[in-house]
Amino acid sequence: MEFTGTGIGRGVAVGQTVRMPDPLPEPADTPSKRGADDELSRATASMGAVARDLEKRAEIAGGTAADVLEAQAMMAEDPSLVDLISQATAAGKTAERAVFESFASFRDQLTAMGGYLGERAADLDDVSQRVIADLSGVPAPGVPQPEEPFVLVARDLAPADTALLDLDKVLALVTSDGGPTSHTAILAREKAIVAIVGTADALTIENGTSVIVDAAAGTVMTEPSAAAVADAEARIAERREAASAPLTPGALADGTAVPLLANLGSGDAAASAVELGAEGVGLFRTEFLFLDAGQTAPSVDEQTAHYVRVLEAFPGKKVTVRVLDAGADKPLPFLNDADEENPALGLRGLRALRANEQILRDQLTALAAADAQTDADLWVMAPMVSTVEETEYFVGLAHEFGLRTAGIMVEVPSIALLADRALAHADFASIGTNDLTQYTLAADRLLGTVAGFQDPWHPAVLRLISEIGQAGADTGTPVGICGEAAADPLLAVVLVGLGATTLSMSPAALADVRLSLVRFDRDAAQRLARIALDAHDAASARSAVTDAAASLQKE
Repeated sequence: MEFTGTGIGRGVAVGQTVRMPDPLPEPADTPSKRGADDELSRATASMGAVARDLEKRAEIAGGTAADVLEAQAMMAEDPSLVDLISQATAAGKTAERAVFESFASFRDQLTAMGGYLGERAADLDDVSQRVIADLSGVPAPGVPQPEEPFVLVARDLAPADTALLDLDKVLALVTSDGGPTSHTAILAREKAIVAIVGTADALTIENGTSVIVDAAAGTVMTEPSAAAVADAEARIAERREAASAPLTPGALADGTAVPLLANLGSGDAAASAVELGAEGVGLFRTEFLFLDAGQTAPSVDEQTAHYVRVLEAFPGKKVTVRVLDAGADKPLPFLNDADEENPALGLRGLRALRANEQILRDQLTALAAADAQTDADLWVMAPMVSTVEETEYFVGLAHEFGLRTAGIMVEVPSIALLADRALAHADFASIGTNDLTQYTLAADRLLGTVAGFQDPWHPAVLRLISEIGQAGADTGTPVGICGEAAADPLLAVVLVGLGATTLSMSPAALADVRLSLVRFDRDAAQRLARIALDAHDAASARSAVTDAAASLQKE
């Protein structure tokens, strides 16, 4: 039997399944036999204990995982939750029940907000379970620890568990919930774990079932044949060989340079990205710095120190920094926390920054200061640009602050269709394929019910990328890819054929993409791109290119 989902990375794994234990049962709704003050004290003590545990896990994990776990630690002691728990214990609830109800209420509020906070709502369930476990004196639910390596099957995986997985034991992850931007997916990419998320009916797979988990195909094959296992093991060996090969710059078979860059969310991950062969940074996300800042934006000095850490890790190399990408889908009290019915189409990205221009000016000041203190090649870009006028505004403002190279992210179809005009004003463009796919196909990238539409192989998305690539070639403007599409080794070749001059991805994907590019020359890449454009849907585009690529390699 074969199960399908969204593959994370391009790896493959062979092994036997182990199911994640069921969550703790819902606490009984019986009146407390203690006083309200005692119950509240118990609850806050356990919340504090869980927060400290998550902080320790963050120190061990490092990188993006540390950011995620630190955010969870903050959730564990959120004042709004403490207020809700206080009200519940005052009404006679036990600490366990008060925690359960309060976290559930808070979770529902975040789910209703959608966007970034909607995706983070699932993390509250894990924190709630950990607090209730501490109150009950039982171990918190977590990853099982069998003696032999295994494929972990779960409804979803908490960040605290994903961040500290024993990679010598966990061969792959298969989850029934989650999407390509869930924390499970984000951390799986960072740790190079073979994973498939949003796998329908995954929880029907029994413990001890032999499976092949193929992230490239997005499939889980149960009880595979000996031939299928042999083929999978050959692919595993090939990937290991590629990962251990000497690091070389990204290039096509004819020597055409295609710099391979890293997507980073913090300075902590810079060193490991360099070790994995990153030739620079194609996307440095600055929102984590702002999301962790509390009620006010970080100061210019705080920002400068943060940016210096990243730039110092890449002397002489390109580091592309995206200015704050937040707004209605990631509300910040100092930017925009107004409720919006459809935050993905609301006041976000550059729109929110223009409405609060001092925040943008402070960030550009900090970036210019960091640039002056280091010798990296700093590029800056604005998110959610949808008009030529916005392009002129941001590039002009960045130049005003002395930043030499300023560009735009292409995530909205309108700016892709006007790419020839926009790139006449920008120093470069970087295509965010996740949002471009979302807006092209009208499918919320965080909504599981339409996850099937969130596929950058769709010819409509590729046609827009082709428009941008052609505009870049006509104007002599670099065009990079910084969305997850760049991490797909075969699609990466197609993107280069469409005009992409650089590719940026999770560092764990660099080896696979480097190996894929060197198998094709520019003519072959352009042939594959035309085949993809001629398809009618994502599945047929992927299938046709896969077949054509196999034929080209036999020639």
